[in-house]
Amino acid sequence: MKITNRFFKNHKWLSFLAALKVIILATGLAINAQSPKSKGVRLERLDEQFKVNVFVNGKLFTSYRYPLNSEKPFLYPVYAPNGSVITRGFPLEPRKGERVDHPHQVGLWFNHGNINGLDFWNNSSAIPPEKKGGYGQIVHQKILKAESGKKGVLVVTMNWNDSKGNTLLVENTRLVFSGDKDSRTVDHITTLTAFNETVTITDNKEGLFAIRVDRAFEMPSNESLIFTDEKGNPTTVKATDNTGVTGMYSSSQGLKGNEVWGTRNDWVILTGTKDNTTVAFGIFDNPKNPGYPAYAHARGYGLFSVNNLGENAYDPKQEKVVYTLRKGESITLMHRFYVQSGSEVTPEKANKIFKEFSKMY
Repeated sequence: MKITNRFFKNHKWLSFLAALKVIILATGLAINAQSPKSKGVRLERLDEQFKVNVFVNGKLFTSYRYPLNSEKPFLYPVYAPNGSVITRGFPLEPRKGERVDHPHQVGLWFNHGNINGLDFWNNSSAIPPEKKGGYGQIVHQKILKAESGKKGVLVVTMNWNDSKGNTLLVENTRLVFSGDKDSRTVDHITTLTAFNETVTITDNKEGLFAIRVDRAFEMPSNESLIFTDEKGNPTTVKATDNTGVTGMYSSSQGLKGNEVWGTRNDWVILTGTKDNTTVAFGIFDNPKNPGYPAYAHARGYGLFSVNNLGENAYDPKQEKVVYTLRKGESITLMHRFYVQSGSEVTPEKANKIFKEFSKMY
């Protein structure tokens, strides 16, 4: 009987261990099944908040936002892999010590200053109602795809409307998000199609693919500057304390700082230090784009943009370019935004990224 009881007890113990092993294995499988949420790119739709969050390896990279009270959709905020925010907070979330000029420069966006004579670039809540007739608005319409995976893919449509709500252009934009431990990438592919009439896109310096950066990535300056838009509206950028201001532009032509503005490049990189970490980010043009290579609309006060649809506006020696789209005709533009933390982007690495992007899409 004792042997039988001992055997029975051992048998129960072995059964318990076997059951425990099954539970552990099942738990491990469940954990592994959930791991894709923290690996690769995950898109989180929050329709009630008018945004789509983009996570890379479990960390927030950026959010596609389309608030009802905005004049355009945009990506905001944008984070470097180390967690440093690289976009200016104003006007959405003002931060102490940052500039409060150009309220239309929000996050990372795509826009232009002259569509059928309307200014889509400079429109914001700062424009008084009596002047709104000269401006256009880009209105989010629909999310066609929000796909997570090794890369994240977001496809959206927007209407470029005049002040009366008439649609001039229909925008279809594909955003491809990717990243690893030290870098993040957004490929921005936009097709603009004339909707119901002929549309002219006229040479203008206000464009095209742009980011307004955090104070740390501005270039140090002791000057107050006045910038005037196409309609003659002046904006003063005041001189401020340069503590912690470390930005420096470099371009594929080998130019530095303020020399980069108004030059044509395959890529432009902006490097600075924030949170005691080197952060470098760049915008890459694509040889398939009209107007390649793009002009750099890169200002020391924090506007970082490249423009394929302006030439004479940057260089008076160039002819004034006008793109005419008849009803149903389209124009497509592709750009890459890349950011890394922990080191600078060398010219050799930038050229490698450019060549890679040139072969895609």
